Amino acid sequence: MEVSSLLISNGMQEIDFIFTIAALIMSVVVHEVSHGYVADILGDPTARFSGRLTLNPLKHLDPIGSFLVPVLSYFSAGFLFGWAKPVPYNPYNLKNQRWGELMVSAAGPLSNFLIAIAFGLIIRFSSNLGIESAAFLSLSASIVFLNIILGVFNLVPIPPLDGSKVLFSLLPLKFRYIQDILERYWPIALIIFIFFLWQFIAPIARFLFILITGGTL
Repeated sequence: MEVSSLLISNGMQEIDFIFTIAALIMSVVVHEVSHGYVADILGDPTARFSGRLTLNPLKHLDPIGSFLVPVLSYFSAGFLFGWAKPVPYNPYNLKNQRWGELMVSAAGPLSNFLIAIAFGLIIRFSSNLGIESAAFLSLSASIVFLNIILGVFNLVPIPPLDGSKVLFSLLPLKFRYIQDILERYWPIALIIFIFFLWQFIAPIARFLFILITGGTL
């Protein structure tokens, strides 16, 4: 009986890991497609001509960001993180040259927050919807937390993250030197953030999770 229980437990952990990896991959795919879709609406067909306006993950997967990093982060740090290949776009094709790049950049994180809200509301109103599956609710909670992390992290204003392009679009001309500094030293800034400031992301993610789902982590 104990051996059977252990096998079932290990099997469930493997299934949870596979589903969570799948949820991460689809979340980053939606993130990238959102960039391309908004760019296409605003007049730049680069992503469409590149065949990247599709939810087919095979078109977006990055060997390192979509497989190696998620597996290593899961087994070494206990959480999942990753990325997909960036969807190409040409900012000079955008009809709105003032705010177009901001809208394209913000579309990715916004898509993650919308996914988090959608699954978070399912969790919050699960009893009203007649949803009693603990496995489904657990997976939904993982999707919510993953997308919150993706959304918040990508809004950090350090290149090449989306938040940097949002910041650069909002900067007055007299502060453009900040853009020059970040674009020159972004690898150092990103390393400093990951090693010393990443801890500030977790409390924000937990707060948003509780706010959206009404539950706790």
